Amino acid sequence: MPGPVVDVHTHVVPKGWPDLAAACGGSGWPWLRVDSERAAMIMVGETEFRPVGAECWDAETRLADMTADDVDVQVVSPTPVFFSYDRPADQAVKVARIFNDLTLEVTAAGGDRLVPFCQVPLQDPDAACAELDRCLAAGHVGVEIGNHVGDRDLDDPGIVQFLTHCAEVGAPVFVHPWDMPGSPRLDRWMARWLTGMPAETHLSVLALILGGVFDRVPASLRICFAHGGGSFPFWLGRADNAWHRRGDLVRGGSTAPPSSYVDRFSVDSVVFEPAALRLLVDTMGEDRVLVGSDYPYPLGERPVGAVVRKADFLTADQRDKLLSRNALRFLHG
Repeated sequence: MPGPVVDVHTHVVPKGWPDLAAACGGSGWPWLRVDSERAAMIMVGETEFRPVGAECWDAETRLADMTADDVDVQVVSPTPVFFSYDRPADQAVKVARIFNDLTLEVTAAGGDRLVPFCQVPLQDPDAACAELDRCLAAGHVGVEIGNHVGDRDLDDPGIVQFLTHCAEVGAPVFVHPWDMPGSPRLDRWMARWLTGMPAETHLSVLALILGGVFDRVPASLRICFAHGGGSFPFWLGRADNAWHRRGDLVRGGSTAPPSSYVDRFSVDSVVFEPAALRLLVDTMGEDRVLVGSDYPYPLGERPVGAVVRKADFLTADQRDKLLSRNALRFLHG
């Protein structure tokens, strides 16, 4: 019998939070301009960042959408604009605590159907480990992190320390791209989201591989990348070719070709087309692809899991893995 359908990639925005300048120090913090009972705008300073609706904060709206899409469980993660990795660590600790506690308030109304993931001050590995431990004790199940901290990628020693701690305490890690580079060429057509996000994820997967992280962290680390792993699955052959032919420049700290590490991480299924999903399953393996939607944002997939359900190349067992069993293993080991 098929298991519960799990969506591993969704986001939350609480309807209100304290004045972050007063609560955390500093200035230029995100704030919420509430336009109506069901509509608001995330503001950064005086700049409009993103319109949001009740589905971001109202559990009943979220649960109704899940039921309409035949989704049983959602992993509910922060919206990356709140990560605050560019701020002093003491400020990032305070903002993480505020949003993590508010996330628990949102998800509590959904019972076992809403699974909270926390955020951490990743720029300070000791503080990040401490906040993760606090959140796990409070009811969070895992953690969402951005794919880099400034110029430090996922092979940075401090980030590796945090990932090792996640492995030791059994906390699943969801990696989301954020803070994409900007330029006039990328300021049209949402190009930073359409090209920058896939490239950011690709680079950070390579950092775990070529930076030797997978050779150093415990194999028990459960880590999943958003948006189908970005452009990495399509270009895995190019990475292998470069590893063999220009190993003097490419191999870094890795002990084996990049394709040897695809069983060390998972990716979500937000690729929208069956042909892309086929490539993803062929590249990553049927045990490493998990349904994700990017709910409730407009570049996400609705109905959730549509690409998996309409992919006629999947067997019934494979479809159940993607819709359910792979995510349950990611969440609970």
